[in-house]
Amino acid sequence: MIIELYNMKRFILFLLPLLGTLSANAWSGEVAIETPNTVLVLYAREGGDLRMAYYGSRGVSLQELRDAGANLNSSALPAFGTVDMVQLPALQVLHADGDLNLELKVESYELKTEDAAKTHIFMMQDKLQPVTVKVFYKAYNKVDIIETWTEIENAEKKPVTLKRYDSGHLVLRQGEVWITHMHGNWAAETEPTSEPLTGGVKIIRNTDGTRNAHLDAPEVMVSLDGSPQENSGRVIGAALCWSGNFELRFNTISHKEHHFYAGIDPQSSEYVLDPRQTFETPHLALTFSNEGLSGASRNFHRWARTEGMLHRGMKTGDILLNSWEGLYFNIDEARMIAMMDDISQFGGELFVMDDGWFGDKYPRKDDTSSLGDWVVDKNKLPNGLDALTKAARERGIKFGIWIEPEMVNTKSELFERHPEWVLQTKGRDLKLGRGGTQLVLDMTNPEVQDFVFKIVDDLLTQNPEIAYIKWDANASIQNFGSLYLPKNRQQNLYVDYHLGLLKTLKRIRAKYPDIVIQDCASGGGRANYGLLPYFDEFWTSDNTDALQRVFIQWGTSLFFPANAMACHINHCPYWNTGGRVIPIKFRCDVAMSGRLGIELQPKDMTDEERKQTSTCMADYKQLRQVVQTGNLYRLISPYDQKGISSLMYVDDARRQGVLFVYKIANYYDQPIPRVRLAGLNPGATYTLTEKNVRVGQKPCALSGKRFTGRFLMEVGLEMPLREEYASRVFFIEN
Repeated sequence: MIIELYNMKRFILFLLPLLGTLSANAWSGEVAIETPNTVLVLYAREGGDLRMAYYGSRGVSLQELRDAGANLNSSALPAFGTVDMVQLPALQVLHADGDLNLELKVESYELKTEDAAKTHIFMMQDKLQPVTVKVFYKAYNKVDIIETWTEIENAEKKPVTLKRYDSGHLVLRQGEVWITHMHGNWAAETEPTSEPLTGGVKIIRNTDGTRNAHLDAPEVMVSLDGSPQENSGRVIGAALCWSGNFELRFNTISHKEHHFYAGIDPQSSEYVLDPRQTFETPHLALTFSNEGLSGASRNFHRWARTEGMLHRGMKTGDILLNSWEGLYFNIDEARMIAMMDDISQFGGELFVMDDGWFGDKYPRKDDTSSLGDWVVDKNKLPNGLDALTKAARERGIKFGIWIEPEMVNTKSELFERHPEWVLQTKGRDLKLGRGGTQLVLDMTNPEVQDFVFKIVDDLLTQNPEIAYIKWDANASIQNFGSLYLPKNRQQNLYVDYHLGLLKTLKRIRAKYPDIVIQDCASGGGRANYGLLPYFDEFWTSDNTDALQRVFIQWGTSLFFPANAMACHINHCPYWNTGGRVIPIKFRCDVAMSGRLGIELQPKDMTDEERKQTSTCMADYKQLRQVVQTGNLYRLISPYDQKGISSLMYVDDARRQGVLFVYKIANYYDQPIPRVRLAGLNPGATYTLTEKNVRVGQKPCALSGKRFTGRFLMEVGLEMPLREEYASRVFFIEN
């Protein structure tokens, strides 16, 4: 962190944080919050509000901004009652006496230094009411990410209500500003929508209750130089680290500014804060890049891998076979062991038994029963889980299992014992979800939190060889009400549900730090940075059709790294896309661009499919480190309608890379664009080696050829993609 020193007051500002806090009367200067390549410039007037001056590339000072005529009057965290009514507030509090205003002044400043980051803390006090707001900015030392959040403390004698409590706010100069945000649905997640920011208010929000990445997702890219480009142009990326309802807002006003706000959606969530209670908002992660959308993506990926946002970090995930699309609920011991034989023969490393293994009084035969009754169905598995973990060990692979801990069916022993544990409003009919029987447990209730912890604890205590858990969540909050929360705290439900979930996950991770856990929610419904500190990866989508996965995985990669994305080879014809048939090589090549797995019944595969899958897995083991932990460069978007899509990964040393090219449209006399690579050393010479070559064919003519990095990036390659669903994977090595 560098603080510009223009006068003695600012020199005092620099020194005093080392001793503790700084009085508001002692400073009126600038704080430069810096990462390796970016800076966020803040300042405050004596006894005044905290102001935001700039966010972007390093080397910019407050004085230069003043001299250039920049508008420096925007509040860093606008509060209702302080800003004019044109600029939307980020904070609004209903005080015990009915006062709705906040007039915040900076009382003190503190700098905390850790190994990975520096955290700047501004404590602000309302001029009239005893409400304190701390604003935090955590700047990482080795990655270009700044996290911001607030803590709101109620020192009044009675409860106050947080009517609006955003995590952060940014001011952007009006110009050719475009935004790219994720929209989608079940089996069609994360479609990027790019549009220019125009006058007025643009709102992106999700109110599902439990899952916030279906429909609209809590991340956005802001391109400052016109329509977004992948590898050029200034881009700000923002990701709200929260798993519940959210709202992202852009307000473009007459002062030629765009104001961006991100936080918990306040609809039905005006949070009641008791005296002496402090509320911490979710963190908002921000990045800036001069290298386009892909540059901002690489910043998020690096942060996720190296700063503890993912338990896996720089580790790579195992190649697995999941039983779901191969067997659905038709699980039994013989079929499980047979599938273990198959994945072992392919060269895989992990077998995961999905839904259908549990239930005593109500055996799990379909989706209408048994959730909550996490005991082995002895009719299906007469020798219990011990027999399966033993079988996996004997085959040299690991064993994993599926659970859905937050949900219950009305047809279950748990619901019969504890009907009060489900979210509901007394006297109202229950609205039922999946299978006509599914409900959501009340995670605000400590007894329910204990129960959910015990599900995992019992499984892992009784079966210590379980190496992987798939944690699913297939229901939204349809019954708004809690029998645990008091009547005057019902509006805390949406927030307290997720706080209870996080509390439970922290408890699980404290006892079982090494278990690999996948985050699944009707596919990619919970791909967010609010939960990823407790999960190793997420199920990208319930749609494993390879063609549609090219699009889904492209959008997901805007914010999430490859080692977090579970990408599985599917069966064909594929029911989810009307019986579409795609060659096995294309299916393998698409799945190889993330954490590779299989989602089918191997017994139904042809000899060609089995041979190609074995080749794929053997080659993937050579490429896995670069793919899962390398730097992503998106080259040709499937959304650009050029007939192909291409992306690549490059290691930090720029010595190795992996290039993926997919033909996604096919017609006569089709022009195939030249593929220009990125991220390489222009002065180095690279050898191309084709991987996962189609069974029965030789590598293409490009395999074995040598090119300079400059040629590959400036001229590019003519790709041999003649057939429908043609695809190529190349290992690139200096």
